Amino acid sequence: MDRHERPARPATPARAARSGPAPALTFLGAAGTVTGSKFLLEGEGARLMVDCGLYQGERRWRALNWEAPPVDPASVDAVALSHAHLDHCGYLPALVRGGFAGPVHATAGTAALAAVILRDSAHLQEDEAEGARRGGWSKHDPPLPLYTVADADEAIAALRPVGDAVVRVGSAGATTVTFVPAGHILGSSSVLVEMGEASVLFSGDLGRPDHPVLRPRARPPAARTVVVESTYGDRTHPEVDPEHRVMADAIRRTIRRGGSVVVPAFAVDRTEIVLLAIADLVESGSIPDVPIWVDSPMALAALEIYRDPAHAGEVRPEALERLRRLSGLREAHSAEESMRLNTPGTPCIIVSASGMATGGRVVHHLRHLLPQARNTVLLTGYQAIGTRGRDLQEGVRELKMSGHYVPVRAEVVTLDEFSVHADADELLTWIGEMPQPPESVHVVHGEPAAARALADGIRDRFDCAVSVPRYCERVLLD
Repeated sequence: MDRHERPARPATPARAARSGPAPALTFLGAAGTVTGSKFLLEGEGARLMVDCGLYQGERRWRALNWEAPPVDPASVDAVALSHAHLDHCGYLPALVRGGFAGPVHATAGTAALAAVILRDSAHLQEDEAEGARRGGWSKHDPPLPLYTVADADEAIAALRPVGDAVVRVGSAGATTVTFVPAGHILGSSSVLVEMGEASVLFSGDLGRPDHPVLRPRARPPAARTVVVESTYGDRTHPEVDPEHRVMADAIRRTIRRGGSVVVPAFAVDRTEIVLLAIADLVESGSIPDVPIWVDSPMALAALEIYRDPAHAGEVRPEALERLRRLSGLREAHSAEESMRLNTPGTPCIIVSASGMATGGRVVHHLRHLLPQARNTVLLTGYQAIGTRGRDLQEGVRELKMSGHYVPVRAEVVTLDEFSVHADADELLTWIGEMPQPPESVHVVHGEPAAARALADGIRDRFDCAVSVPRYCERVLLD
């Protein structure tokens, strides 16, 4: 046996007689880090990838985006997406460029959002390569994008919305994929894969029980093996303040000194949650009624998808109504409108992607507004190691953007109430809701300390084998 192949449990006598190799699971991403989710399942005549995300954060992980993948893309039969965040779907265009020609199965909400996210990512890839060429700050000559808009369009053409159907994968059709609502963002799901006698439940990113915009997640189904995220595996979220007092205080302080508030927010879901909180603060009189700009074409497109009646079954109707009452909402569609916000002339709130300030329009806002002490940056969620958001959170005095260092004089405030990732207790509760305890659990999608902490918690509570996989580790599933 290869040293990376570990049976989850010894085969029972009934299973020992089966013919052919046992199904196997390989961790191609989100192992040792919190991004880049990719998992390969092989067996029963099928080769299925669950999630196909980009690495973000530290350079050593981002470099893997550019390396040849550990599996030949042309050999993969299908991909199943848990949800549309870039670290779960953003590598799809590169996979297609490498020869993948199969279907990409996803819920209708995920397919709609992924189309927006992949095109935006491709545009950013092309823009950054061109900016590096013009600025001369790239180590490569010429600098090239990881993938192009044409590659993204091919990946989008492969998306197959599944509805409530169970999907069959592989030549024999013996592998099935079922999507179970996860309550993280619109369309997000846990993914159950049944491959012969093996069954694996991928949590995807799990939402919290009280998501302010979406209806609650479903209970998890039974599975012998669980692959669970651990983004917040070493902590519990603080109680949510319904009055958002920390946020309100920061906004009032900034407006009094004539500054602007910049909110780096993920274009999908986080923007809706932030706008909902601002709407409540304006309606209660807790903050002045100043212009509130959404400056992200992707966020504006996602907002329309959330409002689409086709997805009404997932969204709390009262949340949409509160958003409609936000009188000061403005939309910056063009680059010219976006640039004017760097010198707005009057205090305002700018909500712009990306949430960790790794790219997008928020980067040029930070470049112009960070040097001025009257402004404020509100960080509204998890900031991965190696991102600009994490650097700001940790108090850096200068921040590097587009080859230049920018002084950080603006106030930086971290808000802990906007996360829509389940915390450690909620992750354990989710596993405990399974009809039977799993036989083995693999803890992924977390920084090492968070993953180890959640693994310890699972060992303490459940009678099962637990691992924190290494990158490219392979385990057997019989």
